[in-house]
Amino acid sequence: MRQVTSLLHVHTPGPGLMPITDRVEAWFEAERTDGGMLLTGMLTLLCQHTSASLTLQENADPDVRSDLQAAFEGLAPPGGRERYAHASEGPDDMAAHIRTVLSGVHLSIPIIGGGLALGPWQGIYLWEHRATGQHRKIALHLLRD
Repeated sequence: MRQVTSLLHVHTPGPGLMPITDRVEAWFEAERTDGGMLLTGMLTLLCQHTSASLTLQENADPDVRSDLQAAFEGLAPPGGRERYAHASEGPDDMAAHIRTVLSGVHLSIPIIGGGLALGPWQGIYLWEHRATGQHRKIALHLLRD
């Protein structure tokens, strides 16, 4: 088995689900063609932050993303010290941590037949939970045959 790692740098414009499937697939394709035949393996992604997350979600209807964003705003609304004890980084910070716990920072995607085993309606998204744009890093780890 061969292993390859890298960091994907993503600048977010603010809150919401940012599609990153194309960037992940481009990195995967470069590794796939560089390392010879690749039929099976596992791609792991880790968001290296506690106020942003990763998710697999529908990639066809953008209303899904806006509905998810609205639902999370209701589940974990922003607020300062009147709502949360941890408010040292602003009124959006603790809400962002809660949203990250609910959605997760880690994805594992099997490699089957030389490609990412995503369903036909699935896309990979970085979900920014802070109110302003951020610089985010996603660790990529490819375990391949």
